[in-house]
Amino acid sequence: MINESENTPTISVGIPFYNAEKFLVFAIQSVLCQSYKNWELILVDDGSTDNSLKIAKEFAGNDRRIKVLCDGENKKLPTRLNQLIKESEGKFIARMDADDIMHPSRLEIQLKYLLENDQVDLVSTGLVSIDDQNRVCGFRSVNSLITEISKPFKFHIAHPTVMARKEWYLRNLYSLDYPRAEDFELWCRAYGKNDLKIAILPDLLLFYREFGNISIDNLLKTCSDEHKIRNYYQMNNKIYNFIYFKLKYFFIYTIGFLGLGQNLSRRRNRDLSDDDAKEMQELLNLVVNRK
Repeated sequence: MINESENTPTISVGIPFYNAEKFLVFAIQSVLCQSYKNWELILVDDGSTDNSLKIAKEFAGNDRRIKVLCDGENKKLPTRLNQLIKESEGKFIARMDADDIMHPSRLEIQLKYLLENDQVDLVSTGLVSIDDQNRVCGFRSVNSLITEISKPFKFHIAHPTVMARKEWYLRNLYSLDYPRAEDFELWCRAYGKNDLKIAILPDLLLFYREFGNISIDNLLKTCSDEHKIRNYYQMNNKIYNFIYFKLKYFFIYTIGFLGLGQNLSRRRNRDLSDDDAKEMQELLNLVVNRK
């Protein structure tokens, strides 16, 4: 049973942010719009130099469920994610990025699944891709519920959509060695020790901002980190990994040089039907225009 009357929050939502003033309001509003209400929202500043911290504090001043953590330093995402895990009071932890927007039913649906399936430690979902103007552009999801990883080190996990039991996260903190691929390393490490009991839902429960928000430099850094992880966990042999890395790196670099970065997102996404696109856009608009 989903209990909303406890004195302590059932779910801790964690949003690390760095210079996110353009979109942070929408991310926070999407938590406030959740159908499930027994949550705390932890906002962790990573040394922002814009108005992000001011925005976070204004929301915290109006809702006791929101707290802001700030030490003035820039320690990068993996450190902040571990900080969120340790500071959280909830039995479940839901993460998202500061430029994304939750579907209003996200917390309710994910919590219900975890409560009904004790053997599962974390649940991921599909997502709707949006641009920097809050327009729906496409979607990514599995076709049906996945509860087993069919191929070694093949994960269909969208990191910002994950909700996990806190006890699992405490067993599996993020490595600080791969700041651009901390999620991939975590899945590999947990899988390697048989501690990745996951369910991937086809439900589209996150609006994921990527169009107009892609950095080729960051993609190249992610590619490099993933190569190191593949070698460390001995995925394939080193010669294969090296050739794969070089080809992927060259492809990303070329796409960036030609100014076609947005095409990388389009290749990963599928088109929504007209009715589904309209429905998702209306939901998104409700959150974005919340007063």
